[in-house]
Amino acid sequence: MSTEHVSGGKDRIIIFDTTLRDGEQSPGCSMNIEEKVRMAHLLDEMGVDVIEAGFPIASPGDFEAVQEISRAVKNATIAGLARAKKGDIEASFEAIKDAPKRRIHTFISTSPLHMKYKLQMPPEAVLDAIVESVTFARSLTDDVEWSAEDGSRTEDDFLCQCVEAAIRAGATTINIPDTVGYTTPAEYAAQFEMLRNRVPNIDKAILSVHCHNDLGLGVANSLAGVRAGARQIECTVNGIGERAGNAAMEEVVMAMRTRPDVYPFETGIETTMITRVSRALSAITGFSVQPNKAIVGANAFAHESGIHQDGMLKNAQTYEIMTPESVGLKKSELVMGKHSGRHAFRDKLKQLGYELGDNAIEDAFARFKRLADKKKQVFDDDIMALVDDEILRIGDKIKFVSLQVVAGSTGPQSAELTLEVEGGTKSARAEGNGPVDAIFKAIRAICPHEEARLLLYQVHAITGGTDAQAEVTVRLEENGKTVNGQGADPDTLVASCRAYLHALNKLMVKRERRAPDESL
Repeated sequence: MSTEHVSGGKDRIIIFDTTLRDGEQSPGCSMNIEEKVRMAHLLDEMGVDVIEAGFPIASPGDFEAVQEISRAVKNATIAGLARAKKGDIEASFEAIKDAPKRRIHTFISTSPLHMKYKLQMPPEAVLDAIVESVTFARSLTDDVEWSAEDGSRTEDDFLCQCVEAAIRAGATTINIPDTVGYTTPAEYAAQFEMLRNRVPNIDKAILSVHCHNDLGLGVANSLAGVRAGARQIECTVNGIGERAGNAAMEEVVMAMRTRPDVYPFETGIETTMITRVSRALSAITGFSVQPNKAIVGANAFAHESGIHQDGMLKNAQTYEIMTPESVGLKKSELVMGKHSGRHAFRDKLKQLGYELGDNAIEDAFARFKRLADKKKQVFDDDIMALVDDEILRIGDKIKFVSLQVVAGSTGPQSAELTLEVEGGTKSARAEGNGPVDAIFKAIRAICPHEEARLLLYQVHAITGGTDAQAEVTVRLEENGKTVNGQGADPDTLVASCRAYLHALNKLMVKRERRAPDESL
């Protein structure tokens, strides 16, 4: 299959985003259908070429989410993951069949370790399964991707046989995943060079990289694979994913854009949307981005050193290799206040990239007015946090109504809480070892969930000042299932309550899920 070229003769790199599949496998990172569709719209608007929407056979919820994304997205190819099983492949096709452009992505393990202990299959049987699964997938759609799970630890001779057989059976994309983040850039590049030299029909398919970050080499390995001939990168927003995560989409894209002398490639990504998409994912999942995270971290464009600041004032290029504007980061400016009206608020939302319905705007505007009464200065970041917090409540069965807390050094600390639970109002009063403990006990009194444990409670300020909004992250675990919740409010205790309720709502969704092995 010929490689697509773009302006200047640069090769076009296909960006395959697996945030909604591999990224969602992060502990605590489950999303409901509405949240997945929202992220899919953003990825599509951003210019992602392929969106891996999920693993349809995993559960009815996963199937429905992939189906809804397939119907909603207009430009990107929608991929559904499937093991080398007929039932998986049929479910994948049924889920993606309404997409304007669709792909079946099927995989099987090929390393000696995985074949012996995971599959308990001899190499000959694995080779037969590859041919059978790819042939069946190709009978349903012309766009078929085949992945060699644990490909980076697969023996060269057998990998060549598998790749050749998959292409002969109809695979149009061949993915060699570094499933456990074990390889190094030099090794990974050599593996792709080996395949290009030894597999006779390798020109009939696009080669793809899929790198995990267990050794912190996910991005470096992905770029090494591209330099060695791969033309598709599989990645996730913010680098989320199992264990240490996947190669971060924003990092591979900006590396190619910033260093075209080393990586003479182009993508279709609108980089000015990077910050917005990163923040949206953080709000949905409750996974905050570490401050020193490349490209999207809060400190990515901050300069504290006196020497750095002096250089920046003279010429920004002394210490900035890319501009904040290139990734959509704009200086947070005071533009709204308690006297701002609905029209101005609606215009501000459009400037920030939000398209909300009338009811959602009314709800967000009401919270904005309450916020403006409490804060002297309302920044863009405040509005974005407020709107994101409002959006992620859509579909919740348990909703916040009101909270009154008694706190102080003398005690006892107590909380009086009212919640809306599936349409009805319920209230409870509880005492605790501090106000947060009291709030969480009140939630448990209204909605019992004795087997769930609190693993993480984290608070940080959205902007500066003592009147800053608090953003709280809560992590709950129940029977091995982990979820993160997030809440924002000028009152830290209210934000804590909202975060806990967000996590609890997601835990209720998680209880309904079952997940077969879906790792790559």
